[in-house]
Amino acid sequence: MALLSVIRRWHFRQQVPIREIERRTGLSRNTIRKYLRADTVEPQFKVPERPSKLDPYAEKLSGWLRIEAGKSRKQR
Repeated sequence: MALLSVIRRWHFRQQVPIREIERRTGLSRNTIRKYLRADTVEPQFKVPERPSKLDPYAEKLSGWLRIEAGKSRKQR
């Protein structure tokens, strides 16, 4: 949702009219006005670091790939 901050920057800092913002974003003027009137800031969500589902099998998979790399193309 970086769009909210872009709309605010265009309108308040660069003095871009609402109609021009409408053309650039494809949003309606009423939606743009609603975004400009809102006092809320975009939520910044932190994505928790999760281990890959393949991590428990990584060694086995890399072993299979090493074995297959040594074979000829027709035997793979």
